[in-house]
Amino acid sequence: MTAAIVNLTHHDIYVHWGFILISLSNFLVIIAMLVLFALALLVPFVHAKKKHHRDYTNNPDNGTAVTEDAVGGTGGGVGEATSGGVSEAVSAGAGGGGAVGGVGEATGDDVGEDGVDDGLWTATARRIWLKYLPPKKMLPDSQPAYVSSWVYVFGVLTLSALAVAILSGLVLAIKGPTWWHVSSIGHFDNSLHLWSVEMFMAFMAIHLWGKFWMAAWRGGRTATWITGVLAFVVSIVEAFTGYLSQTNFDSQWIAFESKDAFNAAGIGSLVNPMNFGQALMLHIALIPLVLVVIVGVHILMVRVRGVVHPIDALPEDRDPDLDPAISRQYASTDDNAGMMVTSTESYSEARLEDAGER
Repeated sequence: MTAAIVNLTHHDIYVHWGFILISLSNFLVIIAMLVLFALALLVPFVHAKKKHHRDYTNNPDNGTAVTEDAVGGTGGGVGEATSGGVSEAVSAGAGGGGAVGGVGEATGDDVGEDGVDDGLWTATARRIWLKYLPPKKMLPDSQPAYVSSWVYVFGVLTLSALAVAILSGLVLAIKGPTWWHVSSIGHFDNSLHLWSVEMFMAFMAIHLWGKFWMAAWRGGRTATWITGVLAFVVSIVEAFTGYLSQTNFDSQWIAFESKDAFNAAGIGSLVNPMNFGQALMLHIALIPLVLVVIVGVHILMVRVRGVVHPIDALPEDRDPDLDPAISRQYASTDDNAGMMVTSTESYSEARLEDAGER
């Protein structure tokens, strides 16, 4: 069994049911995805430590502390609005390092130093960068408490699997097909690349499932949702060219079967699945570049708009997505709009407690 997982040169086993034809390994991966998604919804999230949390009351000015991430540092300046409406800056962290975000935001509109012309394109670029992506948003040291849920973990798992797939793919590209078919180390690296891609696609699909049912396009996050869907579509094309580049029986069968589909679509003269050189170059050069750019833009948008809150995390009459005035108010604070919960416990536990009190 272990040898079959590592050595991918053998023939695969297929499951044929009506018009459905799928390899046994991919079928098992899909089953595992469904089980993993169900567990992410049902299993409570494990916290290392409980921190401060945002408190929402009828007065939106009351309480603005946030939950620090278990893996995040304690540095960072947090502007905390008290119930009396008096704002005080709380600076924490060794050497005052947390003040960087606040200084960057405070000086974002005044980037001219030592007589430097503010009209320079570099000054304009810096001003725009500090406006939308200040250091505190790029590298936050705290997260909203409702992020303490397994559903929010799959985005990071997707990026981790992508990193492993890229690194293992670079080794395969350098060593070549003969190495990954003959060498035992090549077998290992080839299997590492394949299973990292399998996990990448599985984690991304679960991530999309969770965000779809969470309506993650709310709060001005439509572009963030679109880039995520585009990344998924491009990943499918990248995976297809990877199958064509295996140089084994499976890749030959896939190439012969898919050429008819490309010819029927009218693009057979542009894309030829039976051309190994073309498939390999698309797989290791063009498509990965497009995918990395889309993923990078997606991550930046998540940092700009923040992580979407669960649909019922706020009362309907005070939901920033439905009340533009509240949305603008929270968007003007140090943290992103809607980043508030009632407890540092997992979101599901907080909702159960809230329902019990009512």
